Amino acid sequence: MIGNLDYSILQQLWWLICSVVGSLFLFLTFVQGGQTLIFTTATTEEEKSLIINTMGRKWELTFTTLVLFGGALFAAFPLFYATSFGGAYWVWMLILFTFILQAVSYEYRKKPNNVLGARTFEIFMCINGSVGILLIGAAVGTFFSGSSFSLNMYNSVTWGTPFHGLEAALNLFNLSFGLFLVFLARVLGAMYIVNHVEHEPLVTRARKAALINLIWALPFLLIILFKLVTMDGYAVDPTTGTVFIEKGKYLHNLLGMPVVLVLLLGGLVAVVYGVIATAFLGKHSGIWFGGVGTVLVGLAIFSLAGYNNTAFYPSMTDLQSSLTIYNASSSKYTLTVMSYVAIAVPFVLGYVAYVWKLMDAKKLTLAELQSEDSNEMY
Repeated sequence: MIGNLDYSILQQLWWLICSVVGSLFLFLTFVQGGQTLIFTTATTEEEKSLIINTMGRKWELTFTTLVLFGGALFAAFPLFYATSFGGAYWVWMLILFTFILQAVSYEYRKKPNNVLGARTFEIFMCINGSVGILLIGAAVGTFFSGSSFSLNMYNSVTWGTPFHGLEAALNLFNLSFGLFLVFLARVLGAMYIVNHVEHEPLVTRARKAALINLIWALPFLLIILFKLVTMDGYAVDPTTGTVFIEKGKYLHNLLGMPVVLVLLLGGLVAVVYGVIATAFLGKHSGIWFGGVGTVLVGLAIFSLAGYNNTAFYPSMTDLQSSLTIYNASSSKYTLTVMSYVAIAVPFVLGYVAYVWKLMDAKKLTLAELQSEDSNEMY
């Protein structure tokens, strides 16, 4: 029974649950990636509308999953939520602002008497898909590179810079992480267009876009992998809870957790195969290989950051203020109650999969956009 689980097991379980939700969000950023393709892959207004309406059918899932991820972290690891959102608030406010731009754009792009013009809202969508994803990647990068904060005895956070989180994008590792996610989202977006749109000229260019963006992503991926296996990490003494610098910590994590290494390599191979299947083999199913691969890579990244006695939110200015899944979590009672609620998650995911299948049962065509029911199009 869940109620009989050890407290430390519950903490690890909830880090896994949060990691799954976060990894699903990374997959769903194909919406943001697709939005950034409207000026580079579409050549006509009709093709642009095809892309926007294709992504418009799924944009709410991405936003909802991001909110769910934040909510899960708030409930399971409230000290992290308070530290990051309370200290690095400028970066999170800017991320939230880009998602507000996205929501407004889908709502008003095709409204009658739109004084800003459709192109303005299309630019907003590109900002969400580029700046928003880059900052999310930079924020995740701080799980490894650390942030400038300290906590007092009352767990009140003091941030070490006046930029409150925006400085993360100036770090090469964090910036590479953000840019990699931007191009990965574009790869996934291109593969989803191939899967969901029935318009051969656009599909042909989307196949090419998937390959081009994978090539752009590779240098940043190499930087990330090189830094992960060479950088010092933030380890935790399991007996005393003391945080200290350990050389090659994340390499040790990879070698000490073979399952994580398999997830990372398997996920990268799946993404690459998805692009090959899309760009060279003429298949439409590349998005599913890319999606599963992205989720596996996400799980590997979150596992590297939190498991094997690792501080998942390290402080560069005060090592002992660093957060671990043990000192940042909710009480055993709270985690136990949440675990019972989480039993319903597979049923929710099943419902989402069912609705997704119904929505994607028919490919989007120009004829559908030009039909009499097109007043509901974005």
